[in-house]
Amino acid sequence: MERKGRRYFTVEEARALVPRLRGLLIALQAEKRELDQLLGELRRLAPLAFLNGHGAQLKRIEQRVAELTRSIREKVRVIHQLGVEVKDLDMGIVDFPSLRDGREVYLCWRVDEPTVAYWHDLDAGFRGRQPLED
Repeated sequence: MERKGRRYFTVEEARALVPRLRGLLIALQAEKRELDQLLGELRRLAPLAFLNGHGAQLKRIEQRVAELTRSIREKVRVIHQLGVEVKDLDMGIVDFPSLRDGREVYLCWRVDEPTVAYWHDLDAGFRGRQPLED
């Protein structure tokens, strides 16, 4: 369903996307963990790189950071094209715009949950989640 050019998901539509999103989010989380680790390496090595011969290592790390950044952006773009909003990569949280009793809300799902089972108001966030009544 769409209103004002925005896609709204039913609970069933959101749940149908869970298998695809789970794969994307698990890959995203792995890439982000690697990226975070490499950025820490860069911060540690950068001041020393040209003083003690770490320049080649630094260049390899920078290249991998660029690859990971591109890959993460592409996966997030794919998720956004589905109409789903990525809220937290570390926790693997996404929101699906939805309508509940005629008002805009989010259906909320976390990658370690079996299915979409919660919703929250637009300004409530993850901590404001409430269970769906099936």
